[in-house]
Amino acid sequence: MQKAILKYKHHLLLIVTILLALAIIVHLVSGYGAIVEILLVIASILGGAPIFVQAFQALKVRVVSIDLLVSIAIVGALFIKNFEESAVVAFLFLLGSYLEQRTLNKTRSAIQNLVELSPETALRQELNGEFVETDIDEIDVSDTLLVKTGASVPVDGVVIYGSGTINEASITGESVPVTKEIGAKVFAGTILEDGMLHVEAERIGEETTFGKIIELVEEAQDSKSEAERFIDRFAKYYTPFILLLAIAIWMITRNIELAVTILVLGCPGALVIGVPVSNVAGLGNGAKNGVLLKGSEVIHRLSHIDTILFDKTGTLTYGTPRVNEEIFYTKHREKAISYLVSMEKSSNHPLAKAILDQYNTAKKHDIDDLTVVKGEGMTATVDGQHVIIGNCQILERYNIAVPETIKLDIARLENEGHTIVITVIDEQIALINGIQDQVREGLEKDLERLNKLGVKKRIVLSGDNQGTVDRVVKKLNLTEGYGNMLPDEKSAVVRQLQDNGETVAFIGDGINDSPSLALADIGMAMGSGTDVAIETSNVVLMNEDFHHLPHAIGLAKSIRRNMIQNIVIALAVVLVLLLSIIFSDWMNMAIGMFVHEASILVVILNGMRLLNYKQK
Repeated sequence: MQKAILKYKHHLLLIVTILLALAIIVHLVSGYGAIVEILLVIASILGGAPIFVQAFQALKVRVVSIDLLVSIAIVGALFIKNFEESAVVAFLFLLGSYLEQRTLNKTRSAIQNLVELSPETALRQELNGEFVETDIDEIDVSDTLLVKTGASVPVDGVVIYGSGTINEASITGESVPVTKEIGAKVFAGTILEDGMLHVEAERIGEETTFGKIIELVEEAQDSKSEAERFIDRFAKYYTPFILLLAIAIWMITRNIELAVTILVLGCPGALVIGVPVSNVAGLGNGAKNGVLLKGSEVIHRLSHIDTILFDKTGTLTYGTPRVNEEIFYTKHREKAISYLVSMEKSSNHPLAKAILDQYNTAKKHDIDDLTVVKGEGMTATVDGQHVIIGNCQILERYNIAVPETIKLDIARLENEGHTIVITVIDEQIALINGIQDQVREGLEKDLERLNKLGVKKRIVLSGDNQGTVDRVVKKLNLTEGYGNMLPDEKSAVVRQLQDNGETVAFIGDGINDSPSLALADIGMAMGSGTDVAIETSNVVLMNEDFHHLPHAIGLAKSIRRNMIQNIVIALAVVLVLLLSIIFSDWMNMAIGMFVHEASILVVILNGMRLLNYKQK
């Protein structure tokens, strides 16, 4: 019965709301009478049921909770036939519980989503040389596995045969695929976009990098139990005090009505409703402005952030490679572009897409004898001319002479973090494109706003090379930047900063970011990120809009101030009511009820101000 009552307490709230509405309507139509009393009594009993159960369960473990105080107040109000107060107290307490619980979202499903990304089977080489599909749990270290185009790499290992291009976004967060040849390391959970690989298993199951990501998420979430709320801590002392005060008053005066009145007026209705109203109004403002805040504890921690760690790709940058620089070594620029586009249109590589986006109006030619050189580029005949498209390795393969000036250009572009695409026409280099993920527009102003909000350290952590990271740090005037980082290394930085006493937020958008998102005091995900990153995080910035970040922190600070204001108002009103009823002759139940309900209206209106919050 107790489980059923608690399970359906939100349904009971709806029923109590309807009963109170009916009581008001009947009272307005025909005056206060038996029907109104019956409606109020039923509302008091149904609304009080889950409160009684929670008070009883707390008493079983020797905890005197605020639920006990509210329960006695409801019963006492019924005993002295103040049915309006008993029903209102029950309704307000249930409403506060509902609003608070509504703001909390569970993130445990993030772990399951990670697990589902891991392949369940692998193609293992048997003694006869054939590859047989095998359950992933039966794979051992040193087994040779076949990975085909489009398949997930099932283990951490080393390539012993073949070559191909792997998307390592699940591990490093970087969108540009990486070429893998014999001797290269590969990671479980990454995707082979083209080619074929034989991989010797080095780490399997939970020992893989991908497995450790799952483990880190579990550990971080388990270590982040929610802090005890202020109201519960307050109730530890407040509830026994009010009970003892009411008992003392009854023993001294033998006035049961006065004792129950103290319980009724001492019940902090404004305190019960004030904090949830601030939370809900703040959450509503956030949702309206593209910020999803996951619960009241998140708001508290976010308001104290002094250090933010950023993932680079998809967070500080757009996450999509674009042509950032072009260098021509021929007078026939249009021809070089048209030949390049004509060949890239046959490729589905992300770099090809970047080139096609850049030169979307270029003339296209028919091509012949197209040959793909995995990991290097491709060659073809265009208008009778031999054309080579690719990186520096393909130049070596075809013995293309590279003048010293061009070598300097290539070195500069690589040092600046560009991926190089070289166009060669009839053995002569005609064009070099530097392709790079672009920094989001307007970030400099947003980061300056963070500084004014008290965020003194702004650090970028990335799986990309250090040269690219340094460029982003310099452009955005960040505090620090670290490149070539794996997920466990990012998590280690989070732990180190926390150990130094800093309140840390981490913002990212990839699966690889989920351990750091879960471990940080506040995890923030871009709305365009993976489901895992979004579910693991505490704050989600919707629609890839980084401009929402300063608003989120400023809003959290305002919500916290508003909650403190409501708590002060609620406690001050309770204190005045109790002192007045004990030490004055003018205070009675009617006046006390008026002040009590007025204080509830005040804290609600104060909380609702957050709906119109805008950062200065």
